[in-house]
Amino acid sequence: MNLLTRLAAGAALSVGLLSACVPALAQSNVLRIVPHSNLAILDPIWTTAYMSRNHGYMIYDTLFGTDENAKIKPQMVESWTESGDHRLWTFKLRKGLEFHDGKPVTGEDVIASLARWGKRDALGSALFQFVSRMDSPTPDTFRIFLGEACGFVLEALGKPSSNVPFIMPKRIAETDAFKQIDEYIGSGPYIFKKDEFKPGDKAVYLKNTKYVPRSEPPSGSAGGKQVYVDRVEWNLALRDAQAQVNALQKGEVDIIEALGFDHFETVKADSALQLPKYSNIGLQYMGRFNHLSKPFDNVKVRQAALAAMTQEPFLRAQVGVKDLYRTCASMFVCGTPYGTTVGSEIQSKSNMKKAQELLKASGYDGTPIVIMKPTDLAAIQKLPDVAAQLLRQAGFKVDLQAMDWQTLVGRRAKKDPPEKGGWHMFFTSWGAFDVWSPIGNPAMDTRGEKSTWFGWATDDKMVDLRNQFMRATDEPVKKKLADQIHARAFEIATHAPLGEYDQPMAARKNISGFFVTNSNIYWNLKKN
Repeated sequence: MNLLTRLAAGAALSVGLLSACVPALAQSNVLRIVPHSNLAILDPIWTTAYMSRNHGYMIYDTLFGTDENAKIKPQMVESWTESGDHRLWTFKLRKGLEFHDGKPVTGEDVIASLARWGKRDALGSALFQFVSRMDSPTPDTFRIFLGEACGFVLEALGKPSSNVPFIMPKRIAETDAFKQIDEYIGSGPYIFKKDEFKPGDKAVYLKNTKYVPRSEPPSGSAGGKQVYVDRVEWNLALRDAQAQVNALQKGEVDIIEALGFDHFETVKADSALQLPKYSNIGLQYMGRFNHLSKPFDNVKVRQAALAAMTQEPFLRAQVGVKDLYRTCASMFVCGTPYGTTVGSEIQSKSNMKKAQELLKASGYDGTPIVIMKPTDLAAIQKLPDVAAQLLRQAGFKVDLQAMDWQTLVGRRAKKDPPEKGGWHMFFTSWGAFDVWSPIGNPAMDTRGEKSTWFGWATDDKMVDLRNQFMRATDEPVKKKLADQIHARAFEIATHAPLGEYDQPMAARKNISGFFVTNSNIYWNLKKN
């Protein structure tokens, strides 16, 4: 080791020791976040889990983004053209796009990434029903050839939430879509420190100093991704809601991504803390049936369960703060372009007596309903308990099985019968952007075992209606079809919408730069 090398090593050691002694509040170059759950799956295409999506946004980039007003804006794309017959789309990538391994982003990388995403995502799968082929005539260009015109190309490419069409190097994107990737290289604003990743403990991301952000201000998943900190640490071990608030008050962490509803008033009253506004549209709770397994392979049994699960008990138990929740009979989220209540009466105007009558008429044979309950996800962990109580009142037998969220995420992908490790029901929440479209809402994919999301509903009529919607370009026609799809979803009980809510985030007052997003996004933040 030469003298310069020894001096550099000594300086690095001194800085490391000094940094270890500096109080958390003084380390302005490190942003410490308590995410809403553990991070176990690092492939954001393989799963719809929001933790994996959030991890994706840290290290990958997207072709387009969706701003806070639901408008599609270019991100990695510089310009594009559409042929007169709407069947050829040509895209040019902007300059300066480079993967973390130093290699430039090319059209071939884009094509491989989109092809893999199209096998797993509901909206992607719909788009690829129209795609005849893709090519890259030059390194900074890619083209999409459609067999017939459709009206949602940019909407699909700019999809802001699970599954997001993140762009990966071709060699990684060529991984089988139904196997998880094992290399995590993107071209986004942060670099994943795989050597420091400890599931259940922490995940670390470093500023990508070579990233070239767009010039526009950040909005939603669009605009400039400016990074003002050198390092972001996700504390995956701090799962107790009270302990999270204690750590925030002491300055040991900077942000709680999903504040426990019971602690909302405490944070609101603390002058050192803030409740940043980061979303204009809330989230929707959802209960999903497994349509493959008895007794929920019987539509009449599913209808009885749907009728039993009125929304107010779920919202009151899970959220509790009246200002943060609201009932809504729309599977497409109230107040959105396709928000409707058509056909919702089986749930919205039901009562327990009606549910009991429907269950008795269904021929239900007493099979225990296996409900998976996450123990470490405060935002939804009370929903299974409420469901178990309501379903028992309706006449169901219920087997409530507790597990951590990442175990649940892995188990819900299994098609095995419940008695062999499968399941009947799980509960989740979705951002409005994920479920407000008849083709983007994953629960509306009713192609049976070919469906892109867990539950595997089967209904040819729904498939036909969605196909008509995909081809429609006239908005009144699309709205009429959306109403029909919505009514059909309630008729066959694809799932149970359980109301809407706002998930509060908590942060210390010295964190600034929050903007309206449509995911949990951590660029543009400064620590003063």
